[in-house]
Amino acid sequence: MKEDIRETRFDNGLVVLTDRMPSVRSVTLGFFYRVGARHEPRDLAGITHFIEHTVFKGTARRSALQIAIEQDRLGGNLDAFTTHEETGFAIKVVDEELGNAFDLIADMLANPRFDAADLEAEQKVIIEEMKMTDDNPEDLLGEMFNAAFFPDHPLGLPITGTPDSVRKLTHEITRDYHEKTFAAGNLVIVAAGNVEHDQLLKLAERSFNSPLITRHSSQSASPTPAAPFLVKQNPNLEQAHVIIATPTVSARDERRYAADLLANVIGGGTSSRLWQKIREERGLAYSVGASTAMYEDVGVFSVFAGTSPDQVGEVVDLTVAELRSVVSNGIETDELELVKQQARASILLSLEDSASRASSLAQSEMTHGRQIPVDETLAKIDAVTVEDCQKLAREFLTSERIAFAAVGDLKDVRIDRERLRIF
Repeated sequence: MKEDIRETRFDNGLVVLTDRMPSVRSVTLGFFYRVGARHEPRDLAGITHFIEHTVFKGTARRSALQIAIEQDRLGGNLDAFTTHEETGFAIKVVDEELGNAFDLIADMLANPRFDAADLEAEQKVIIEEMKMTDDNPEDLLGEMFNAAFFPDHPLGLPITGTPDSVRKLTHEITRDYHEKTFAAGNLVIVAAGNVEHDQLLKLAERSFNSPLITRHSSQSASPTPAAPFLVKQNPNLEQAHVIIATPTVSARDERRYAADLLANVIGGGTSSRLWQKIREERGLAYSVGASTAMYEDVGVFSVFAGTSPDQVGEVVDLTVAELRSVVSNGIETDELELVKQQARASILLSLEDSASRASSLAQSEMTHGRQIPVDETLAKIDAVTVEDCQKLAREFLTSERIAFAAVGDLKDVRIDRERLRIF
């Protein structure tokens, strides 16, 4: 499908983007704020996620029940999320319901009530959400790892905050932070599907065209990744969960295409090196793989696996051997071509889905400040060479940068930094 993207930039910082797909009857509507957990003051940890929850609790025009009923009546699932760098709200509806969907979400975001009793109830809900993480060893390991990998930096803190920080979020604190950060200058409104740009523009002007320049410029300093070595004993787990990681490039680095392709060769799919050697050939794990997480100024390459405690050493040795091989010998041309084909197929197939296209609009704007055409992305992927991948591996996959974290019944497991040495 050909892209038909239009954009309008308001003087107050608001950006409106549309990607018209006239052959479909759906529209995905999204509201994305350039504010996330990394932008919070330390004493307000978790407030962005808290606001994401509490805007559903009612406005001057709608109760929480009315919001829920209206959402169900629209027939779409209103999805909301908070990351370290953004907060988003999106819904997919039939095209004729775009106006009603916009009115609902705009009312929630611009006019939340933040009733004290509702906030107290939602604090309890979020604390229960934290307990779910504590009960899930993979999630718990991820939080432990982030805290150690990004020491003394907001990227290392849980997006949900802590029970103590969330309990401190009163009506006044929540309202003031919302007014300061969830403002038009931090907002990107997107729609993909059977939508006219002028229609969305009129809706946005009605709700968010304040003459004030409301861009909130709070930014955290760039982190300096550490190389932690963590082992958390938990004798009650049947499996041990392991992370081996190093820094990598950021989301704004032109080498991001090579970094993603390299990660996919190592552990991105069922034909990847780690999947074949650890799962298929030796049966050591059900879940094993590698991926990249890229922020605006830093990235993390990580290998993850879940295995029996007595097999952790072998899984670690196999993983380190593959990393060492990539650094010393590079990757094969046919491996690179395979992951390029996978990436190309994924991108082209996503063009058939309005939700994927709406998300792409928002991410391109917030990360790069412009729309990156699909043809440009495919060309960048195609241009990556095996030399590019090996150069990245040699820069980042070093013994000094490697991090390790594990949780499980590991009292008899002997893993040390020497065993993680790449070269």
